[in-house]
Amino acid sequence: MEAVIGGARVALPWLDMFLGGTDTSAVTLEWGMAELMRNPAIRKKAQEEVRRIAGEEGRVEEKDINQLHYLKMVIKETLRMHPPTTLLAPHECMRDTKLQGYDVMAKTMAIINAWAIGRDPRSWDRPEAFCPERFEVRRVDFRGSSFELIPFGSGRRICPGMALGLAGIELAFANILCHFDWDLPNGTTPEELDMEERFGLSTRRKKPLVLVAAIPPS
Repeated sequence: MEAVIGGARVALPWLDMFLGGTDTSAVTLEWGMAELMRNPAIRKKAQEEVRRIAGEEGRVEEKDINQLHYLKMVIKETLRMHPPTTLLAPHECMRDTKLQGYDVMAKTMAIINAWAIGRDPRSWDRPEAFCPERFEVRRVDFRGSSFELIPFGSGRRICPGMALGLAGIELAFANILCHFDWDLPNGTTPEELDMEERFGLSTRRKKPLVLVAAIPPS
């Protein structure tokens, strides 16, 4: 019995990381591709970087990821505009406190709106514009230390699947752009692409993204 309980205690954190890293990765990839389809010049720039790094091998491997500076900015901008979860995990105030002139009682539940933080015009210039280049001059860490961008939360309650999810997103995104040219179906223009969101545990697209993939000419 002790072994079973001990095994469960070891397995549960891994389950949290797996579930937290896979669902949010798919959501982020879909939104990232949607934004690239809406912004062909950005897509071209990201694709050129990826294919240059891939070189003769024709694929991007984990060792190449740190060279993909522009793609990393694309992913960061995707997380700013489309955080995997709109509302972060609830927190509870442990004691009576005062915060920016407000009295917050013990046991008060606090829910953080990550979506609103990423689009706050007090923190971001042109918050509704998809602009990866903003991170060329502005150093913002989305891993919990820059509070104007916290798609995964911060502190001890930060998303346990963050590292796993990011590794998967970067590698998948790079190879998706490396191996295929992409287009919208049925003559849809970038301006016509529906970007409406559907609220849930993950901030998904209301209409799933449908794209046409083609093998690039050699």
